[in-house]
Amino acid sequence: MKGKWREILRDFALMTLGVTVMVCGVYFFKIPNGFSVGGITGLATILGHLQSVLTPGQLIPIMNIGMLLIGFIFLGKSTGIKTVYCSLLFSFLSWGAEKVFPLSAPLTNQPLLELLYGIGLTAFGSALLFYCCASSGGTDITALILKKYTHIEVGKALLLSDFLIAASSIFVFDLTIGMFSLFGLFIKAFLLDGVMESITECKSFLIVTTKPEEVKKYILTVMERSATCVEAKGAYTGEKKTMLITLCNRIEASRLKQFLRKVDPDAFTIITSTNEIVGRGFREV
Repeated sequence: MKGKWREILRDFALMTLGVTVMVCGVYFFKIPNGFSVGGITGLATILGHLQSVLTPGQLIPIMNIGMLLIGFIFLGKSTGIKTVYCSLLFSFLSWGAEKVFPLSAPLTNQPLLELLYGIGLTAFGSALLFYCCASSGGTDITALILKKYTHIEVGKALLLSDFLIAASSIFVFDLTIGMFSLFGLFIKAFLLDGVMESITECKSFLIVTTKPEEVKKYILTVMERSATCVEAKGAYTGEKKTMLITLCNRIEASRLKQFLRKVDPDAFTIITSTNEIVGRGFREV
């Protein structure tokens, strides 16, 4: 039970960090330049330019709440408490940033540099949310509705809706901003995948050793992981050995390699990288 609460607190801490990073990328870099790379923030940037009654920071919470209501109507409880939390937090922080750090112009005169910062921060923040099985709402909900009623894959539906928003910036702002927005959309797609793979990367160890008890004790007590033990015999020498198979994160992998060098320098070790492990101690199905 304690482990479950620890995982919940960790997820909400990561979601809070992810949303905060996304807001920084959107408010300080995307909105001042008119970059619209899709999502609710992109739509708010366009609508904020077309009228002077509501600012983008005010439009974001209104549209997010509207999308959440639509999600509950068409998708039911599948929208989830995490998406509600992230969506409302994103709206609140966007409004707060507008009040505390009012901006009337871009931070620099380098639009490409600001586009890269805006895309990088939002991609990193989104990756943290997806890692926690959450999202910031918005067009993610639209994509899920399209999938439910048209059988279009979520990724394609999301790319379609974001592409339409990004392309519309050509007509609302100008060709240069529109091209920057479309360019940023495709960068975000590749960058998000790369960040997600980096965050979720784990290591798989296959260890052939003559000192299985020492290695097993280290894995169980120090790393607090488990392992699978297989009795093996060398094809050439005929010597009996034990093969241990275990999984761990990157930090634990570095420590395990140091331990093996000290305890059994002759151990034969195969280390592979994996981006998804489903099971106890890692991610639930």
